[in-house]
Amino acid sequence: MILLTACDVNPAPPTQVTNDSVTQPATTLTEIPFPAGYGYEGGWFALYFTNPISPLSPQQTGGIDLPLAQAIDSAKLSVDIAIYSLSLNSVRDAILRAQDRGVQIRMVMESDNLERTDPQRLKDAGISILGDRREGLMHNKFMIIDKSEVWLGTMNFTDSGTYDDNNAMIRIRSVKLAENFTKEFEEMYIQDKFGDNILAETPNPHITIDGTDIDTYFSPDDKIQPILVELLNTAQESIYFMAFSFTADPIGEAIRKRAQAGVTVAGVMDTEQVSSNVGTEFDAFRQFGLNVYRDGVDGQMHHKTMVIDESIVIFGSYNFTNAAENRNDENLIIIYNENIAKLFVAEFQRIYDQAK
Repeated sequence: MILLTACDVNPAPPTQVTNDSVTQPATTLTEIPFPAGYGYEGGWFALYFTNPISPLSPQQTGGIDLPLAQAIDSAKLSVDIAIYSLSLNSVRDAILRAQDRGVQIRMVMESDNLERTDPQRLKDAGISILGDRREGLMHNKFMIIDKSEVWLGTMNFTDSGTYDDNNAMIRIRSVKLAENFTKEFEEMYIQDKFGDNILAETPNPHITIDGTDIDTYFSPDDKIQPILVELLNTAQESIYFMAFSFTADPIGEAIRKRAQAGVTVAGVMDTEQVSSNVGTEFDAFRQFGLNVYRDGVDGQMHHKTMVIDESIVIFGSYNFTNAAENRNDENLIIIYNENIAKLFVAEFQRIYDQAK
C-alpha cells in the first residue's frame, strides 16, 4: 500500500492496487510465477518485472531472463538484438544455440561494452555485432524474433540488470510493431546510422492490438520530449513515475504544473543518480512539496516509466534527460490500457514502499 504524506499541491493518495483490481474485460491476465521476479501473461503481451529483494536474486537464479532465453530458443528464422550491454549467460547460450540451428542472428551494441566477455564469445562464434562507434550511447534494449514479436523495456541483458536492479520488460506479439523495431534496427545495423544521424521512418507509429492503442517513438528521431509534455498536460487524476535519471526541465515542469492543478503526483528516483546528476529534477520536486523519494534498494532503480491516470503507460529505454532526447539511440512506447497500467502501478507501489 502507498502511504503518502499530505501536502498542499498533492493532497490525494494514489489508488491502492490489489490483485482483485487488476482486471479488464478485454484482457484475461494470468500470473506467471518467478522465484526472483514477477510476470503476467495477457494474450498478445507478457509483462515482467525484476525483484532485487528476492532471497534468490543474490544467487542469480529464478529471474525473468528465463522467458527471454526461451523466446530465443523458440526462434525459427531470425533474432535481431539492439542491446546496450550483455552479460547474461542464459541469453548468450540461447543466442549460440539459435545460431547452431541456422537462425539468422544480427546485433548492434554500445561500442564501450563490446569487449566484455559474453559479446566476445558471440563474436568468436561468428555472430556479427556492430558497435555504434560514437560518443552518444546505443542505449536501446530490444529484441525482435522472427519479425513477429518484440521484447523491449528498461532491462539490459545483464546479471545486475536482471537480479540487482529494478527493471521491466514486455513481450508484444505484433507484426506491425516488429516492423517498427526492425526498421530502427536496420537503420543502425545496415545503414550504419546512429544517434543524431537521423532517419525518422517508423512505418506504423500508431497501432491497435485487440483494442489497445500503442504509439512507438525512437530518439533522437522523433523528438520525444514535447510529446511527453503534451501527454502529461492531459493528466486529470494522477501521475506516478519511476525514473533512473531525470534532468529534463520541460518534463519536470509539466509534472509540477499538473500537481499545482490538483493532480496527484508521486515518484521514485534512483539514489545514485539523484546524487550525481547535474540539474536533477529531484530537488525541484521536493522543493515543490511532491511525494518524490530516493529508491530503497542496493542496486539501481532502473525504470524509465510514467503512468498517467492509471490508464496510460510511458515505457522504454528513454531516460528523462536531454542526452536521451538529443544524443542516444533510444526507444519508447506509450500503451493505452488500464489493465497494463495497473500492473505498472502495482510495481510502483512495491518500489515506493521501499523508498527512502
